[in-house]
Amino acid sequence: MVIATARLPAGTPAVVAVVCDGVSTTPDAATASLAAAEAGAGVLVRAISSGKDPAEASQIAMAAAAAAVASLATGTGAGAPSTTYVAAVVTTTAVTVAWVGDSRAYWLAGTDPAQSARLTDDDSWAEQQVASGELSEAEAYADPRAHTITRWLGADADEIRPHVVTFTPAAPGAVLVCSDGVWNYVPAASALAAAVPQARSAPLDAARELVRISLNAGGADNITAVLVPFPAQPS
Repeated sequence: MVIATARLPAGTPAVVAVVCDGVSTTPDAATASLAAAEAGAGVLVRAISSGKDPAEASQIAMAAAAAAVASLATGTGAGAPSTTYVAAVVTTTAVTVAWVGDSRAYWLAGTDPAQSARLTDDDSWAEQQVASGELSEAEAYADPRAHTITRWLGADADEIRPHVVTFTPAAPGAVLVCSDGVWNYVPAASALAAAVPQARSAPLDAARELVRISLNAGGADNITAVLVPFPAQPS
């Protein structure tokens, strides 16, 4: 996980948050996640500071993250180190999210949890089944294959076509960027917002609370939670 700050050419602030979750069935997964997070965040900050639109900068950054992970492979790349990737760029006017895999970003509304929303769609077996109409969401996530990802960063990955979305909040709130070790226990955006009403005013305390909730619920997977207040603050 990497958090960094940048400034748009006009001088307005931007906050960058990147979360990567190494694929446990591949070697050196932790190394892969760190390489992707550091490369992605570094390029994202530089691209935004140089005047790139956050959406364009997000695509450039993910390409850099993908190259960093691919460089870790030896031999043919089969079974190479792999990771998921999700990045958020929070400015004073909008939130831009880019991802591949099943790490997620959420909008947590500051006043009404019901107005919260999930900003990403997982690249996973479960989401594939739900999208095709084969299974309901409850049925898909009850299956042992639910968290099997269908896209990732790694030398053995298909061509990287990042998902990129821009969201313009109507009121203050916070952006949550997290691994499946968090959302697996509290998947609904409204429930996440209700669990941490202090997300905008005390983001670090709120992130610690989400980690505590995940650990108490079982903590069976990597747990990473990053909260960024919206609008981005000058500090």
